[in-house]
Amino acid sequence: MFEKILVANRGEIAVRIIRAAKEMGIKTVIAYSQADRDSMAVQLADESVCIGPAELAKSYLNIPRIISAAEIVDADAIHPGYGFLAENSYFAEAVEASNIVFIGPPYRAIGLMGDKAFARKTMHEHKVPIIPGSDGGLIDEKEALNIARNIGYPVIVKAVAGGGGRGMRIVHSDDSLKKAVVMASSEANIAFGNPEIYLEKYLIEPRHIEIQVIADKHGNAVYLGERECSIQRRHQKLLEEAPSVAINDKMRRAMGECAIKACKAVGYYSAGTVEFLLDSEGSFYFMEMNTRIQVEHPVTEMVTGIDLIKAQILVAAGEELPFSQEDIKINGHAIECRINAEDPERGFAPSPGKIEKLQLPEGSGIRVDTHIYQGYSIPPYYDSLVAKLICWGNDREEARVKMSNALDGFHIEGIKTTISFHKKVIESELFKSGKLSTSFVEKLEIEESSKQSK
Repeated sequence: MFEKILVANRGEIAVRIIRAAKEMGIKTVIAYSQADRDSMAVQLADESVCIGPAELAKSYLNIPRIISAAEIVDADAIHPGYGFLAENSYFAEAVEASNIVFIGPPYRAIGLMGDKAFARKTMHEHKVPIIPGSDGGLIDEKEALNIARNIGYPVIVKAVAGGGGRGMRIVHSDDSLKKAVVMASSEANIAFGNPEIYLEKYLIEPRHIEIQVIADKHGNAVYLGERECSIQRRHQKLLEEAPSVAINDKMRRAMGECAIKACKAVGYYSAGTVEFLLDSEGSFYFMEMNTRIQVEHPVTEMVTGIDLIKAQILVAAGEELPFSQEDIKINGHAIECRINAEDPERGFAPSPGKIEKLQLPEGSGIRVDTHIYQGYSIPPYYDSLVAKLICWGNDREEARVKMSNALDGFHIEGIKTTISFHKKVIESELFKSGKLSTSFVEKLEIEESSKQSK
């Protein structure tokens, strides 16, 4: 087992990793930027190393500085968390080349699954259902038009190396497709350094279902049920739950087995998530694989009792998974709300600043993953996520009621947050009904407008 791990991240995930490592008796080092010198992660870690100024390119995305930091403190391994360099195959390769263990999948698997067009092709070859679309990456406008006319509008243009909704456009006609190809390609080149795009048939109001997997270096792989991630805004997830009310045991097994096929197709180990779209007819299609720990991993932990961060560390150290597929049981229901420093009344505009007062909800089945504390100043340079509120119940309604009460008991003064937005979601008839889709937020806005007009 490792003696010391360097955490190459910030915020709540850095705190989460540090605490898990400490429970395993492993020393931790946080690599932080100057903007995060007062962070909770710096306070909790055994050691800390400043890797540069607030600017991402000079700190959290600076591969030489991060590896140098690990070498200086004599760390055995690096945990990348999520975001930043977590899905950067070059970083993973550079870490391994420096004789440091990368706590994540092999760099080849990251590269293969990070290429969305290649991932589609690979899944198709391994009999995993995929959405109709282009066979590979394309830039040529004529090829895009031919494919779109063949599969029928609407279609969605996606960046081959994309993520987080960037380089993504939904189009309904030839004219709009021409513009979308140019814009998506340009945006993808700026964001990911790769202008290639691909096309898929756009499913109207699908559900976004993801399967949590974990595999070790000895050929063992299991799936830990699904998460419903349909509640999104601009392709960014806002609320997740496990299990999904739309998935029965037979479908869960089918999706889980497809997810395991995806892992074995690319020699995958560590934690990962295989994402699917589920249409109104009950058919599911592979969308992509996230080769890292997910923001929403706590809901899976709450219903399975398995600590995914600890499992990641065990796998990276070369140990076999301490559980098999038969050991995985889904117990109860969990819901997670992402609390962001944003103002819902101003189009979710970022709201950095000093936290004047903070009161966190407590109670049985309530978990708060956060890096904030009273008096802490949220820097304006990074992601707006400040906390994840997770509630567990024996069933969905119990978890929902518990979440509603927990949101009432969650008070942050000094900044604007999305707590009020989540309260509307949890109390909406739309959410209570369980009839979710990726257009949930738009429907909620219509529901709210209808109430106000009465």
